[in-house]
Amino acid sequence: MHAVPTAIDESTRATIRKHQQAEITEHHIYLQLAACQRDDGNRAVLERIAADEKRHAAIWQRHTGETVAPDWGKVRLYVWICRLFGLTFGTKLMERGENRAQQSYGELPASISDAEKIRHEEDVHEQALLNMIDEERLRYVGSIVLGLNDALVELTGALAGLTLALQNTRLIAMTGCITGIAAAFSMAASEYLSTKTEGEGEKKHPVKAAVYTGAAYILTVVLLILPYLLLPNYLLALGCTLAVAIAIIAAFNYYISVARDQPFGRRFGEMALLSLSVSGISFLVGFLLRGLGAE
Repeated sequence: MHAVPTAIDESTRATIRKHQQAEITEHHIYLQLAACQRDDGNRAVLERIAADEKRHAAIWQRHTGETVAPDWGKVRLYVWICRLFGLTFGTKLMERGENRAQQSYGELPASISDAEKIRHEEDVHEQALLNMIDEERLRYVGSIVLGLNDALVELTGALAGLTLALQNTRLIAMTGCITGIAAAFSMAASEYLSTKTEGEGEKKHPVKAAVYTGAAYILTVVLLILPYLLLPNYLLALGCTLAVAIAIIAAFNYYISVARDQPFGRRFGEMALLSLSVSGISFLVGFLLRGLGAE
């Protein structure tokens, strides 16, 4: 066991011990993720980051004089997050938490010169390595955005108009379902043709792009229509549908903000405003048509 420097007090040692555990925990996370990769490039990137984390833990161990066990619960959590939501999202979400932990590096004594070196490597080297990861779902994010955005704008608007025009939840759900499924196939076909004409330089495959667009559209259709199938009151169903639309927009934009390091607030605000504005206009149109039909 390494001797503990006498210049380090117990409070500082406790802080360093936390950093040491965080580094050895992330070492095991990246190591397990690397073992699951079929892509040789992604596996090599993750193994390099795992080696860096292990080296950082060894540096901290020289100051604590202790061997610290990893947080196996956190290891399992992030491995499953990566499996469910993608490698890029999971690893960058984890690094966001690490960045918050690094804020305490400045509280360490100046004699702990290793802190600045480790922080620099975490900020520059590991972020550069993470950006080298090539993940299929991120290549098709534009297709997913197309399906989600089109479904949110078109269907929330259509459902808002149908709500006042028909005032029957089952009839609204049936009409919305037919409209949504037809639009999903139309959007998928358009994305296929659009991707096919982009040229061979693009990494996107036309069929996969069409599938991502259509799947995103249909999933959104199902979620937006569900309130009309579960609730008897058409106005309450409309309110729940709009809430679901906002939740979908928030969840997707949070995913993109983490995976692609993009700002959350502006993108969320734009999509939410567009969707709600179209819904409001369509609701007004439905109201006017209902009035004209009653005359």
